[in-house]
Amino acid sequence: MSEKRNKIFKAIADPTRREIFHLLILGSALSISQLSMEFNISRQGVTKHLKILEEAEMVKIEPQGRERFCYASAHALLEIKNWLSTYDAFWNDKLNDLGKHLDNMA
Repeated sequence: MSEKRNKIFKAIADPTRREIFHLLILGSALSISQLSMEFNISRQGVTKHLKILEEAEMVKIEPQGRERFCYASAHALLEIKNWLSTYDAFWNDKLNDLGKHLDNMA
């Protein structure tokens, strides 16, 4: 499995990171302070989660004055979508084969 894909899976494995990403997707940029207010963890804890999301290229963090703003980047999820599409094709083929078999039995 590719290192990039592993980083994405690691990022989305944690419910707090998924919720951070979800908040950023729904809104525009949020500061780390704003994100910290949404969770029952410290600002430092939110920052650690953001670092993992940033390493997976799911979040970009840009300094603006004294604050750092976070932006979601859903493009990284295309890696997972493409990987899963292999399994979609597999299961579609299997279900089609099952349908044909059941049709032949009738």
